[in-house]
Amino acid sequence: MSSNLDTLVTVIGGSGFIGRSVVRALCKRDYRVRVAVRRPELAGHLQPLGKVGQIHAVQANLRYPASVEAAMRDSHVAINLVGILAEGGAQTFDAVQAAGAGAVAKAASAVGARMVHVSAIGADENSPSRYARTKAAGETAVLSATPTATILRPSVVFGPEDQFTNRFASLARMSPMLPLIGGGVTRLQPVYVGDVATAVADAVDGKTKAGATYELGGPEVLTMRQIMEIILATIERRRMLVSLPFGLAKLQALLLQFAPGPLKLTPDQVELLRVDNVVSDTARPPA
Repeated sequence: MSSNLDTLVTVIGGSGFIGRSVVRALCKRDYRVRVAVRRPELAGHLQPLGKVGQIHAVQANLRYPASVEAAMRDSHVAINLVGILAEGGAQTFDAVQAAGAGAVAKAASAVGARMVHVSAIGADENSPSRYARTKAAGETAVLSATPTATILRPSVVFGPEDQFTNRFASLARMSPMLPLIGGGVTRLQPVYVGDVATAVADAVDGKTKAGATYELGGPEVLTMRQIMEIILATIERRRMLVSLPFGLAKLQALLLQFAPGPLKLTPDQVELLRVDNVVSDTARPPA
């Protein structure tokens, strides 16, 4: 009888925040895991997540399709987790989230591997946000090359070392006030990184429908103001929450997009906050 150890799963972007949880979930289910990353020498922290020899790191860069094809060799399942929140140098939304996703899907198709692609709630080809438009373009490219792919769209993902809650917690340590862009009324449905990893592993197990898109949200829908209040209560800081109209926030972002660390804010991120980031009614299971 064959086991999951006969199945090689290649995880593109497996050393990142979501990637670490996905690799852990796959190892617990006894899959062989190949982690394809730009800098494999920096992926040593993944080794303790699996048994000896279960995890193997290789080099791949989405901007170079030949490297992706090499990383995909002999794979049975491919998982694409690569995404960026802000552009920098050659790391553009188009190169990473649109063309990059397509390169992974083409490489998966060439070796007959099933495909699991992690996108984002809010992916929309008509969005004013380039992040959201390229997420949609990535989904289209994936389904074009691998029509049976599973698309997973999480809301904001939280957990240890996330770039969301930790960013505002760091900002609260530095500043006496926190901005509520657009008044803090935008609704989000934060989902725990471990739950996203479980959904990815379930898709690898074959528990999802071919070619289907699934939206992933946590149990609570919260406004940005509520999330800020939870973060402040958690880190035991009292800070003033100041409403910042979208127009003013976008002006500030023109400067803050070049700032380091938690101060960084791009005009595109402001644009994203104009729209609620929650599981759509059509994606909800029947009550």
